[in-house]
Amino acid sequence: MADWTDNIPDAARAYLDGRRLDEVECIISDLPGIARGKAVPASKFARQDYFHLPDSIFFQTITGDWGEAAGDEGFIERDMILRPDFGTATAAPWTGDWTLQVIHDAYDREGVPIPCSPRNVLKRVVKLYHDRGWKPVVAPEMEFFLVARNLDPAKEIEPMMGRSGRPAAARQAYSMTAVDEFGPVIDDIYDFAEAQGFEIDGITQEGGAGQLEINLRHGDPVKLADEVFYFKRLIREAALRHDCFATFMAKPIADEPGSAMHIHHSIIDIETGQNLFSGPQGGETDAFYHFIAGLQNHLPSAIAVFAPYVNSFRRYVKDHAAPINLSWGRDNRTTGIRIPLSGPDARRIENRLAGMDCNPYLGIAASLACGYLGLLEERRPERQFRGDAYDGDEALPRDMGRALDLFDGAVDLHRVLGEDFARVYGIVKRTEYEEFLQVISPWEREHLLLNV
Repeated sequence: MADWTDNIPDAARAYLDGRRLDEVECIISDLPGIARGKAVPASKFARQDYFHLPDSIFFQTITGDWGEAAGDEGFIERDMILRPDFGTATAAPWTGDWTLQVIHDAYDREGVPIPCSPRNVLKRVVKLYHDRGWKPVVAPEMEFFLVARNLDPAKEIEPMMGRSGRPAAARQAYSMTAVDEFGPVIDDIYDFAEAQGFEIDGITQEGGAGQLEINLRHGDPVKLADEVFYFKRLIREAALRHDCFATFMAKPIADEPGSAMHIHHSIIDIETGQNLFSGPQGGETDAFYHFIAGLQNHLPSAIAVFAPYVNSFRRYVKDHAAPINLSWGRDNRTTGIRIPLSGPDARRIENRLAGMDCNPYLGIAASLACGYLGLLEERRPERQFRGDAYDGDEALPRDMGRALDLFDGAVDLHRVLGEDFARVYGIVKRTEYEEFLQVISPWEREHLLLNV
């Protein structure tokens, strides 16, 4: 055991200092971003180099059904080889014993990365950047709601009860008093994050009732996607300790803002260490504008990744803190593409389209893929939007069916993300959409049953 624990991060070693490790959770992200895998005794983990899971975990819908995406050989559930990335080892501090989590990467029998594994998709995109001499840097922002326990899907979701004994109130963006209402939950989030070695850049109250935002420090895309993947579980566990739920649904409460995963991007020239978006005199470069153009030209085709469920499209509502088009502007939160205030070294481009319900590996991969295509195509973006972008025309698909049509036809995007991944993703999401279309909603029963 000493051999493999020598290779884990300092925070994981500190967590185990003076303690006996009981269990290791061997995990991997599926398409929705759910942790799949096995929990094994620590002594067994020390003796194994890999473990197996069937490739069918990537064909499963959010409801547990299956998309017919297995390929020519049929649905035989071939075993994948999952190998640990020891650099991802981190505590599971909410468990009753001393447990570590380790993210694994998926390979076939010849050692080739499984193309539809979300972490492999992101690694593929990052490698394309590296092959050009570029190092992508991202910083995700995570929005989520703390809500009252909800055991009945037919019941509307309600804000959680704060420590004052009153339900969380809306329209309290950036209020410290509102943050204090969730103090016990936030304390556990901080404690869990510290045990796991994660650095939180800040926590703020957002505009929705019980809605919070956590910002993470900028860094390597794969590392940051790992952290968001871990954070979703961490936050849920912290909430459960205090008789509430944490939800990452894009739009959990009607008439409230939705939850986004805004993604900030910058590109570093590997040879010089300079920000590719800033010139020698600090001005904006051609690459800066090409990246924006790539987002404008290719984000519509990637909406099915950023907005992966029917609920996701309820977030794109005018004047509800979510974009409705692909305009870009400086320090303008009404645009889909925002240029935050910064100095030349920190110049970056923010994609505000991704919902917090998207898989973090796939959301970051798709955003980087759109920018990458822009860098290669060297086109100019539309003119900067000045003023309220909600006054502009809507330019996003409004439903899952249209978004999937755009995704299925996006040949250039498929080449970057991987054609086999694009095939599998389209089939699985189409299956989910067809499942949803079989459900009759309360609205239909109320307004159509006796009136049509």
